[in-house]
Amino acid sequence: MSTITREAVEACLRQFTDPHLDRDPVSAGCLREVDIQGGRVRVRLELGYAAGLFKSGWAQMLQMALENLDGVDAASVEVDCVIGSHKAQAQVPALASVKNVIAVASGKGGVGKSTTAANLALALAREGARVGILDADIYGPSQGIMFGLPEGTRPQVREQKWFVPVEAHGVQVMSMAFLTDDNTPVVWRGPMVSGALLQLITQTAWNDLDYLVVDMPPGTGDIQLTLAQKVPVAGAVIVTTPQDLALLDAKKGVEMFRKVNIPVLGVVENMAVHVCSNCGHVEHLFGEGGGEKLAAQYGVDLLASLPLSMAIRMQADGGKPTVIADPQSQIAMIYQQMARTVGARIALSEQAAPAMPNIMVSDD
Repeated sequence: MSTITREAVEACLRQFTDPHLDRDPVSAGCLREVDIQGGRVRVRLELGYAAGLFKSGWAQMLQMALENLDGVDAASVEVDCVIGSHKAQAQVPALASVKNVIAVASGKGGVGKSTTAANLALALAREGARVGILDADIYGPSQGIMFGLPEGTRPQVREQKWFVPVEAHGVQVMSMAFLTDDNTPVVWRGPMVSGALLQLITQTAWNDLDYLVVDMPPGTGDIQLTLAQKVPVAGAVIVTTPQDLALLDAKKGVEMFRKVNIPVLGVVENMAVHVCSNCGHVEHLFGEGGGEKLAAQYGVDLLASLPLSMAIRMQADGGKPTVIADPQSQIAMIYQQMARTVGARIALSEQAAPAMPNIMVSDD
């Protein structure tokens, strides 16, 4: 009977690609421990992103592969998710109790950016992460509605200095809408808005977050540049629709983040296709393949392509976005895949040298 070796174990693991990292677990630096006791093999992997709905299936697949190796009587694979802190701008101080800030941005309004931000936050939470969302869309804040928080919701204030975020669906939520009257529009110039938002971000008492999703105002003006330069962002997600005008504005968004050295994690294309609820006829109402072309042009991922769906709109308006309203639906699964890929891209963007696995070999 063959004696199993570390090299054989690693060679086996290298045959499988993590779909979110686009690498095998060994090359991606996920291998933390290999324990060989005669014909029994135990492997421990560590993912740097939230993957609660993925890791057990991933572990099972790798376990079956190891058990097919000559000389292996039994194998076990343990997969842990350990989320580190990342920020693109070295000169910007980190936020207290926040590991990673994800900016969700769009070049123009009306492309479903806020809905994407809400479902991204909820999907990350479903994967086991501690998540907050900041509604920085100061002229049209909508996260309170999407998270089902009643009109007039106000945050508690701690020590006359800190806003305590409101919790909804397992996510910590903070919005300028909590501090203003719903019937009174915010009529402020850019510097006032930038100052208010920075104050809101830095004076919110976030509670030990793995990810803070920031729903950015649409556009690429002074407010967006101030946030991009003064908030420690780990990466940005650009939301668009396939139509040419939206894509033109989305390109400006990509360029803006690149100028301030913030990695663009990928593009989300909303309203990509409409399927008639009566006859099933498929139409590309806003054009076809625009998000894919934009992603290819800038060498980033197309994170998701979502249909023009009444369900997405109704669920968000009703205070329960798709990820929690219909968690087993195909659309919810697209959001979960998007969330894992966003987390994986952040983990890769500032990846340290992989830790060497601890190898223990016994001749029992």
